[in-house]
Amino acid sequence: MRRIAIITDDPGWHGKQLCLAFAERGYAAEYVSLTACKLQLTVTDLPIVIPGFERELPSAVFVRGVPGGSLEEVVFYLDVLHGLKILGIPVYNDAGAIERSVDKGMTSFLLQHAGLPTAMTWVLRDRDEALAIAEQQLRAGYYLISKPLFGSQGEGIRRIEKSTDLLWLTSSHGIYYLQRFVECAGDGYSDVRVFVIHGRAVAAMRRRGISWLNNVARGASCECIELEPALAELAIAAVAALNMDYAGVDVIQDADGCYRIIEVNSVPAWKGLQSVCDINIAECLVADLLGRYCVAEKVC
Repeated sequence: MRRIAIITDDPGWHGKQLCLAFAERGYAAEYVSLTACKLQLTVTDLPIVIPGFERELPSAVFVRGVPGGSLEEVVFYLDVLHGLKILGIPVYNDAGAIERSVDKGMTSFLLQHAGLPTAMTWVLRDRDEALAIAEQQLRAGYYLISKPLFGSQGEGIRRIEKSTDLLWLTSSHGIYYLQRFVECAGDGYSDVRVFVIHGRAVAAMRRRGISWLNNVARGASCECIELEPALAELAIAAVAALNMDYAGVDVIQDADGCYRIIEVNSVPAWKGLQSVCDINIAECLVADLLGRYCVAEKVC
């Protein structure tokens, strides 16, 4: 049986859904941690050693997560993914896509470079300058969001509303990422998650938060919405700007009714979205991976 490696340290619900979808198409999927992989650059051995795939590399690799660690560790994990792609193994999303999206500074740069609407953002090293920017924005009547460069599910994010909040302004390993807070349209707090696969917006939901953070992991409720063309096109353009196979795009409608991109996630969770939409997202992901990258196997 053909085999797929699912890169994850926490398979959970998403891993199970992917395994079921791969099995439906005649593939066995096995969980692999990048922490257990290694390079073995000898004459006769496979150059990349993946537990469970020592004799033959997988037909494809589905990346569900890259573990944290030191700079050297993270670079090594990405080296493994880069190496697999060089060897001709499909990697979904590949290391380049993960690098572009896991770094919020580069994500913001690429979105702005593509001319897509997003929040005003500053990424810099100097603390005094970061404080000066924050103070200027507060005086102008704007809130700011301080985020770690790397992170997910709202961890480490703070909203700066007044000068005393500047005491909470902390760097992400020496780098400050500041973003002007976008007030959403309507009552309460909400944003939209659009799930894009191979240039197509397949599903969307509105997330209503119990605070200004709208993450499902932090208690936000989900409701299915119809994808209006402008919203779908914006999400598709964001994923194209970062050159990804698939992504979860977070969009907020500001007080003036304009859409702005907040995040582009290369390893998005979809459990909340799946709970309110009719399509099987894992099946869509697997069909896209196998259909585009494993056509020669005649099972896609």
